[in-house]
Amino acid sequence: MKITAMRLYKVPPRWLFLKVETDEGIAGWGEPVVEGRADTVRAAVEEFREYLVGKNPMTIEDHWQVMYRSGFYRGGPEVMSAISGIDQALWDIKGKFYGAPVYELLGGACRDKLKVYRWIGGDRPADIRAAALEAHEQGYSAIKMNATEEMHYIDGFEKIQAVCDRVAAIRDALGQKLDIAVDFHGRVHKTMAKVLARELDQFRLMFIEEPVLPQNNEALREIARHTAVPIATGERMFSRWEFKNLFEDGYIDIIQPDLSHAGGISECKKIAAMAEAYDVAIAPHCPLGPIALGACIQLDACTPNAFIQEQSLGIHYNKGGDLLDYIADASIYQYKDGFLDMVTGPGLGVEINEQAVAEAARRPHNWKNPIWRNFDGTVAEW
Repeated sequence: MKITAMRLYKVPPRWLFLKVETDEGIAGWGEPVVEGRADTVRAAVEEFREYLVGKNPMTIEDHWQVMYRSGFYRGGPEVMSAISGIDQALWDIKGKFYGAPVYELLGGACRDKLKVYRWIGGDRPADIRAAALEAHEQGYSAIKMNATEEMHYIDGFEKIQAVCDRVAAIRDALGQKLDIAVDFHGRVHKTMAKVLARELDQFRLMFIEEPVLPQNNEALREIARHTAVPIATGERMFSRWEFKNLFEDGYIDIIQPDLSHAGGISECKKIAAMAEAYDVAIAPHCPLGPIALGACIQLDACTPNAFIQEQSLGIHYNKGGDLLDYIADASIYQYKDGFLDMVTGPGLGVEINEQAVAEAARRPHNWKNPIWRNFDGTVAEW
């Protein structure tokens, strides 16, 4: 079998899909994208096309090593995201060739179902209570919300109190019926992150996410002294080598590699195994599309330290397209009592509606994250 073509589709709301075709009629799909940098990742995939076309798609590890190691300069979000989407598509082909889900090729399932969570609120969360009640009525048992809007290096306590008030509103309405995660989104600098983490302790959260930017991971040791809540990070870390020091430092409880950014299924399986050796849980990052989620589920199915999965159905970023719009069988992503049954179809288990994808690609997105500024005009983290 040989790779004959690689086709890219840029579709709303902010996704890039890749179809890898072969001379035996088996095609695989992947999702190589950096949110806000889709065209840059597209260019990186195009550069890898010259090497891949004509090659055997089954030798996935060798292709991964060539794509990662053959360039003198390596890594970074755009290149690793290109590798990620290609890796997903190659695993999809391999699973379809053998008529088995990818997780069967990685050792088999170690769970019967997978817990998922729903996003509520938005970048500037407001009516959190109503959204939490809606999520609970829909059968979710866990939600995640952004903590705060922009926050300066040293900022007013009123912003801290506003976060606490929003979480308190959920607890007042539902008690402990919903697990709550609060995403700091890297918006909060070290000093204010310590304050916010300590103040949120009273709400017994499922975890706090990315309390500081990954460039400042050394601050996690200090933040950990101010909270008993599990700390999660890793969505902006792109290989096992970037996670290495995080595990050695011992201040992280949950890692969140993104299978569309951190080297795909191949690399994230290795990262998850490293995490297990350090007694760390994994909750893959995935505010993306149906192919990326399919890849995550394949990893989760055969990974004992995976405990919950992010998914994007109804997320505030999904304008002009949503998780179910591009797949032929929406039932694969039906959530029951906050859980998802294991996908059993071959490959990634996701049948793409190629006609819907092609039509959507005629109105490609140009999604960019907003540029925020602090109260004094300085650029803020988004």
